[in-house]
Amino acid sequence: MWRSGLRQRVKELQMILPPPSFLPPSPSPTHHLSLTKKPLLGLANASPCSAVTMSTTTNNLDEIFKQKRVLRSKVRKSLKAIDPSLRSQEDDAIQSLVSEAAWFKSSQRLCAYITCYALREVDTSKLLSQILQNTTKDGSAQNAKKLYVPRVEDKNSHMRMLNISSMDDLIANSMDILEPAPVDQHGNAREDVMLANDPVDLFLLPGLAFDKSGRRLGRGGGYYDTFLRKYQDLARERNWRQPLLVALSYSLQIIDDGAIPVTLNDVPVDVLVSPAGVIPISQAALNRMQI
Repeated sequence: MWRSGLRQRVKELQMILPPPSFLPPSPSPTHHLSLTKKPLLGLANASPCSAVTMSTTTNNLDEIFKQKRVLRSKVRKSLKAIDPSLRSQEDDAIQSLVSEAAWFKSSQRLCAYITCYALREVDTSKLLSQILQNTTKDGSAQNAKKLYVPRVEDKNSHMRMLNISSMDDLIANSMDILEPAPVDQHGNAREDVMLANDPVDLFLLPGLAFDKSGRRLGRGGGYYDTFLRKYQDLARERNWRQPLLVALSYSLQIIDDGAIPVTLNDVPVDVLVSPAGVIPISQAALNRMQI
């Protein structure tokens, strides 16, 4: 269903990272997905913001998109095979790690996804409840966090992040995915994070596969990559500190470094959180984690 969006991205891209050569094996549902490949940039110990660019052709891009489709299929099969009890345990572990992280506790404005269980995304329900109920003991909102969640506008990678104050602000869209209505119960337009006066501290991001060098494989729509690039541009224009990009991942979604083919349109993450722990990737992440 995303083919038209991907073809549009092909037309827009001029420069990409060189594609890896890999042969995906059949993944085990209880282990990390492992791929035999040639790393693109040797980024295991490098900042994900580092980039080497080179000229390419549409054929190169078609091959990269084909590799991504193959990898998505492998990961989806693994996610379908995961034991529900194991998945629940990993959901709890991941949310606990985020909840106790200094960079989460100190954040005041966040963008986070609403879990779609049909897509087998890492659960965020406890984190969202904590964010929305983050008030002082006397009931004031002095230390409350402000939350923005995604609303998909069309099939052309156009997504907005709108403010909500309660889970009751969410409605199911045509794909039965919860998202905020464009107006609140009083008929007022919800605040769009791109029009907010203050910067976002961090994003909690979903995905299909990740590696420890910061690469993220989405589901093919380009919604998050497109939105993140726009927000990063806005932060630079306003001289704001860039938000921390935090990806939430089940154990089996973490694959070999360099095995995820990428283009310059793919935005790397700063932090990867799995049941095994919090993995800082960028220098910004190291600074925010105070280690």
